[in-house]
Amino acid sequence: MASIIRPDFKRRRRSAWYQPQSTPEPLRPKIPAWIAWCFVGVLFLTALYLSPSTNKREQQSVGRAVHIEVVDGDTVRSNGQVFRLVGFNTPESGLNAQCSSERTLATKATDRLQQLLAEGAPYLQRVACACEPETEGTRRCNHGRLCGKLTVDGRDVGSILISEGLAERFECWATSCPRRKNWCGS
Repeated sequence: MASIIRPDFKRRRRSAWYQPQSTPEPLRPKIPAWIAWCFVGVLFLTALYLSPSTNKREQQSVGRAVHIEVVDGDTVRSNGQVFRLVGFNTPESGLNAQCSSERTLATKATDRLQQLLAEGAPYLQRVACACEPETEGTRRCNHGRLCGKLTVDGRDVGSILISEGLAERFECWATSCPRRKNWCGS
């Protein structure tokens, strides 16, 4: 009874009237395997070059999506590295301050830098320090700190602190820096 309701497909395929139609093979050139693998390699290297982690412009910067911790008005810590921000100088804090007014102004500069970082997207770019050759990153150059330029939403934090009276412009030469301002007034 099952064979009456359901036709037997096996017998049908073998029958003379069922012939599978042959489709002509498309005309395409045969590509040697080594060319195909070279193409795949070029695609891979292009993707690797364009990825943000290996892009040379990104290697120079610390990055936008990193956590930046304020040490004082002109020093920050990011990815376990300490950066001295260049282009400006803020008053010294703690035992390095020469008077109480300098210490108070240093606290204001530190607080303002923290406020700027909280308000926008920070971007920290590592730059060359004004030190003797081959001393960058050692105690002989910026007390072991690296140098960097910090912007928040595209605005330089040093320029903001200078305009608010919390920092002074501080431009270094190739291998040395000028004397720092006396924040105590004498």
